[in-house]
Amino acid sequence: MKNRILLIVVMMLACSVASQAQLKRFSLGPYVEAGFPVGDFADANKTGYGVGLGADIKLIAGFGVTGSVGYMRFGGKEVGNTTFSTVQAVPVRVGLKYQLISILYVKLEGGAANFVGDLDGSAFILAPGVGIRVLGLDVQAKYENWFREGGLGFFGLKAGFNF
Repeated sequence: MKNRILLIVVMMLACSVASQAQLKRFSLGPYVEAGFPVGDFADANKTGYGVGLGADIKLIAGFGVTGSVGYMRFGGKEVGNTTFSTVQAVPVRVGLKYQLISILYVKLEGGAANFVGDLDGSAFILAPGVGIRVLGLDVQAKYENWFREGGLGFFGLKAGFNF
């Protein structure tokens, strides 16, 4: 019960801060994403899913700064007698965003994927993408690579709402 009350208080506080932040060229909001592995990563792991919290700060002349923190999970596959490990990570990304036209943008993010579960350590993230943002709804397509022992690459679709 205490956890539910704390969660409600935190959500109300976040919404209050987000509504005030919109006036200051700053937005914050939750997102969901799907990752479709490619290459060797696709041979060992299934489609991944994740959730997180993203932020945008508008700068001048169409430029902006982005950041996000989340959780991603790619289930392991069974191939023959081999069972591959599930890949779970907490990706932390920061990047630059450029608005091409009023709703269309491109961005480049970098950061670190901190592995949890079966894998230890972390990997460097590089993720170029393109997206559309309309009235707070933000949808983007991207290619993301986690550079660790040859890389874990995937195409991603991300949808979020910014307050």
